[in-house]
Amino acid sequence: MELFDVIIIGAGASGLMCAITAAQRGRKVLVIERSNKIGKKILMSGGGRCNFTNYTVEAGHYICRNPHFVKSALSQYTQWDFISLVASHGIAFHERDHGQLFCDDSAKDILNLLKSECDQAGVEIRLRCEVEKISHDKSAHGKFYLKTKTAELSCDSLVIATGGLSIPTLGSSAYGYQVARQFGLDVFDVRAGLVPFTFSDWFKVVAENNSGTAVKVTMQSNGHSFTENMLFTHRGLSGPVVLQISNYWQQGDAISINLLPDLDVRQLLFKKKQSAPAALLKKILSTHLPAKLVADLGLKFWPAVAEKAVAEIADAVLIEVADAVSALRLKPSGTEGYRTAEVTLSGVNTDEVSSQSMQSKRQPGLYFVGEVLDVTGHLGGYNFQWAWSSGYVAGRSV
Repeated sequence: MELFDVIIIGAGASGLMCAITAAQRGRKVLVIERSNKIGKKILMSGGGRCNFTNYTVEAGHYICRNPHFVKSALSQYTQWDFISLVASHGIAFHERDHGQLFCDDSAKDILNLLKSECDQAGVEIRLRCEVEKISHDKSAHGKFYLKTKTAELSCDSLVIATGGLSIPTLGSSAYGYQVARQFGLDVFDVRAGLVPFTFSDWFKVVAENNSGTAVKVTMQSNGHSFTENMLFTHRGLSGPVVLQISNYWQQGDAISINLLPDLDVRQLLFKKKQSAPAALLKKILSTHLPAKLVADLGLKFWPAVAEKAVAEIADAVLIEVADAVSALRLKPSGTEGYRTAEVTLSGVNTDEVSSQSMQSKRQPGLYFVGEVLDVTGHLGGYNFQWAWSSGYVAGRSV
C-alpha cells in the first residue's frame, strides 16, 4: 500500500493547479491520469495558443445554478495571480477582443509552466493509470483507498479533477460523476456547451454555400444576447457568437440573428429608395454582407422583388426584407455535440460542495475542482480561470 497525503484524479488544468498548491504546502501529492499525456485540453485550446484567462473575470461570466458559488474561489485566486505566474515564467502573451489573453507562441508554454511548478514542488504524476475502485474507511481516520491495475494507494484527501465529456478524443469520461454519485452527491444532467449548431432545414444549404465565411452578428436566445463573429460551416454555424449562445440554447429553441448589428437596415433601405432609386436590393445589401449570402437570403425571403429597383418596392415589403436581415429567425436541429464542444454544461451540484474549499459537504476529504462541477464559463478564458481558482482553493485545503 502506497501512502499519500493527497491523490488527484485528472492531470488537466484544475488538477495540476491543485497539485502544485498542495505540494507547495508540503503535502505528498500524487496525480493520476488515465491518458498518455498531461494537459491535453490545454494544448489544443485557443487554436494552440491557449486563452489562459481574461482581464475581466466576474461571477456574471459563469453559468451555475447557484450564481454566487464561484465568487469565493475567483476572489481567492484571481486572474491577476495567474497572469503574475505566467509573467514569472517569462511567457509572452497578448490581449485579443474582450480582454482575452493568449500565449504569443504556443499553449505548450502554459503546460511547461505547470510541469515546471509540479517538478519544483515534488508532485508525482502517473500516466496511463486508471482507477478501478475507490473506497473509504471511516474507521481509519477517514482515509480513501484506490486500486489501479498496478498499485494500491491510500490518501487523506482525494480530489476529483476529471473534467467533463467534451472532446472524447482527448480522453474525457464520466468518471468524476460516477465518483460523486458513489459518495452520495447529486449530479445534474449534463450536455455539450460552447458548441456549434447544426441544421437540417433550408438553412443547411445556405450554411454549406457560405462555408468559411464569417460575419459579425448579434445572436439571441432565451433572453441572452452576444455580439461577435459567426462562422458558416458545412454543418451549420460556428464562431464565438454561436459558441456563447449555445450555452443558453435548449433543443427545440429558435435563435434570432441580426446580420447587421451596427446598421438600421430599415433606414438604410428607405434612404436608398430616395438616393439610389434604381439600385437592386442585392447591390445595396452586398455592400454590407457577402454577396453569396445576400443572394441565398433573397431566394428565401424576397424572390419576387430580387430583380426590382428599390424604388419599385413597396415600403411594407422593404420592412419585411429589413426584418429578414436584422431579425433572422432560425431553428437549429441540434449541436455538434461533445465531439467538438469546448465544455460540458452542468455537473456536480455545487450546493453539496463548499465554495471556500471545494470540499464535499457530504464526504469530508473528498474534493471536486474544475469542469466536473456545475460551473461553466463563457468563451474567453473564463473556464481556465475557474480551473486555476478552484484548483488553488482545493490545494490550500487538502
